[in-house]
Amino acid sequence: MFWNYEYVNPEFFWLLLVLPLLIVWSVVKRKQQVATLQISSLKGFQDASLLPKLRPILMVLRLLAITVIIVALARPRTVDVSSKTKTNKGIDIVMAIDISGSMLAKDLKPNRLEALKKVAGNFIKGRPNDRIGLVLYAGESYTKTPITSDKSIVLGSLNEVQYDNRISDGTAIGMGLATAVNRLKDSKAKSKVIILLTDGVNNSGTIDPKIASELALNFGIKVYTIGLGTNGMALSPIGIRPNGRFVFDKVKAEIDEKLLKEIAKKTSGRYFRATNNEKLKEIYSEINKLEKTEVEEFKFYNYDEKFRIFALLGIGLFLLELVLRHTLFRSFI
Repeated sequence: MFWNYEYVNPEFFWLLLVLPLLIVWSVVKRKQQVATLQISSLKGFQDASLLPKLRPILMVLRLLAITVIIVALARPRTVDVSSKTKTNKGIDIVMAIDISGSMLAKDLKPNRLEALKKVAGNFIKGRPNDRIGLVLYAGESYTKTPITSDKSIVLGSLNEVQYDNRISDGTAIGMGLATAVNRLKDSKAKSKVIILLTDGVNNSGTIDPKIASELALNFGIKVYTIGLGTNGMALSPIGIRPNGRFVFDKVKAEIDEKLLKEIAKKTSGRYFRATNNEKLKEIYSEINKLEKTEVEEFKFYNYDEKFRIFALLGIGLFLLELVLRHTLFRSFI
């Protein structure tokens, strides 16, 4: 019971040190007040009252009363804490993902695209207060999911992402970035962020990546760029058999790091290189730390004072001891 309470004045518990002194004082005083008589036989006292033997109960009641009063002075109370969070103008994020055929390369396990989906999914789950959208691009680009606060929709869309041979192959970095900018340009969020990931060089599309980065700058959008792929040769798709299965062979990974660094620098973002699954995970963790949403938390405290119960109990014990002392035990005092 006592450990569930909060005590406003815990310093009063030092008074409990007086209790052992009162016990010693009571024992010494009783010995001084009780006279001894030596007789040859106790037969005449065998049917005597038990009340003298119960007399120490008065001291026990007094000690209990003092203890309870000390607890009341310490002012026990229970605290019920409730909290409410409020997010003002959080962060809007668009993830622009390269889904060209080279994203099926197996230098990341099981391949680049599946490794990205797993890490990006964990990133989305870790941003409960932000709105997130998805843009996909290869030789062209399109919005997979507009920015939304419903993470189940975003995660569902991310799980559906796969290499799509219905759109022209290639890597249109400029178009992917421009489409992402278009999704964010009218946002009223405190911070607007694009995470642009690619494993190649800009070789398709009608929009120059540098022009797209200028658009991002003009709309106050920060771009984090990620180059995905190992340094050197990677087992990558080089063709498709008649049955629809890919043909794989060793292909040198080519990433336009100069361009990605320039885009990030111009928009006050950062460039990262992910050469394996663990590095990709670290990069998204780093971006998660860099882009923090300020959440305002309000706490409400409801106090239930308990000292009155202890005070009344202590007074009751004192009165009980007083009544017993002047009634039932009166003849033995």
